[in-house]
Amino acid sequence: MSDFDLVLAGTVVLPDGVIKGGYVAVRDGKIAHVGTGTPPAARESHLLGDALILPGAIDAQVHSLSQKNQEDFIWSTRSAAAGGVTTIVDMPYDEDNLVCSADAVRRKVDHASPQARVDFALYGTIDPQEGPARILEQVEAGVAAFKFSTFGTDPKRFPRIPPALLEECFAAIAPTGLTAGVHNEDDEAVRAAIAKVKAAGITDYRAHGMSRPPLTELLASLQIYETGAQTGCPAHVVHCSLGRGYEIARTYRDQGYAATIECCIHYLTLDEENDVRRLVGKAKINPPIRPRAEVEQIWKHVVAGNVTLVSTDHVSWSEDRKTNPDMLANASGAPGLEVMVPLFIKGALEHDVPLHWAARLMAENPARHFRIDHAKGALTADKDADIAVLFNRPTIYDAAASGHNVVGWSPYNGIELPWVVGLTYLRGQQVFDGTKVAEPGTGHFVRPLPR
Repeated sequence: MSDFDLVLAGTVVLPDGVIKGGYVAVRDGKIAHVGTGTPPAARESHLLGDALILPGAIDAQVHSLSQKNQEDFIWSTRSAAAGGVTTIVDMPYDEDNLVCSADAVRRKVDHASPQARVDFALYGTIDPQEGPARILEQVEAGVAAFKFSTFGTDPKRFPRIPPALLEECFAAIAPTGLTAGVHNEDDEAVRAAIAKVKAAGITDYRAHGMSRPPLTELLASLQIYETGAQTGCPAHVVHCSLGRGYEIARTYRDQGYAATIECCIHYLTLDEENDVRRLVGKAKINPPIRPRAEVEQIWKHVVAGNVTLVSTDHVSWSEDRKTNPDMLANASGAPGLEVMVPLFIKGALEHDVPLHWAARLMAENPARHFRIDHAKGALTADKDADIAVLFNRPTIYDAAASGHNVVGWSPYNGIELPWVVGLTYLRGQQVFDGTKVAEPGTGHFVRPLPR
């Protein structure tokens, strides 16, 4: 009789190193043991050779409901399972439902639960007309963090939070210990830059980067971190496209402040002069994709430990919203859940970055950041057996061919991935077998532990 329900043997990737010839043993949906040598007996065993065994990824930034009647959790969590992502943290800016109250949180949990194929946590936010009045009720309802923006994408669904109100919100969040994440683009500076681009008549791929030059991003980041410093609230920049931004965050941490920073996978993969030029609207993302020199700088910040999290900022806009010849008229954002982990592994190998950074930046750190590390984020005894297995099977990515995406386009189409996700486990149960994804309803709502 076996002591374990599942054993996976291969190259185990932990946050602090790699175990070749290692194994992971699972019992009752939890990690029971990680070791080396001859693996123990189990009811189900897989000897995977050189396959990479990682903790299931936690994608810190997903927009499942940005476009009504488009993606929803039925598809976002399908892409996640196929990509080795076992928990998504969903944004609060849903079309027709700003998640800014306890009732809105509960509605979203009830809506997502029957659809979810992997686990999910939720961000909350505020209605600027109400201010911070409903922050504490959202904490009690189980949000894992709060999201705000210094730029107004939409006055109702994705509003700008002006400096004085942002300070009030940070002060209200501070006693809870949760993090305030902020979209980091200075509203006034961006609008002035957009006006210049339009006045010049520039509509091609260059228009987006020119409309959001580096200073627009850096000014906002400084405001965010200084607001955190003044209020005692953990401050988080939710996406940074510039090496300088990671330097700023590090400076605040060195001064003793809780100042974290997130890098989206597109900033580690795509560049303006090649990819944006080729893809045009399909590579329109806020903040913009920057020149290749910035991509290389950010990889250096990964190795230096200056990047806190890696995420996708995933959103699956329908193709008609990404193909306008006027660059600025396209929706901003791109899908990425299915390929975040393989893209990071590819980039790490190309930049001689140790693979343990994958486990740290896409599992351990996000779990700690959202205070769900009691159950998630590591191949450690008594944590959920959330596991991603990657095989060395070079594959040209094609979002439509995979069948796990609601849209058939991706800015990553045509990229060769040296390693691909072949198995995904959620709490010890297989949710992806390399071809098929688990049925809806497998995933659960995950909430942080009370402080």
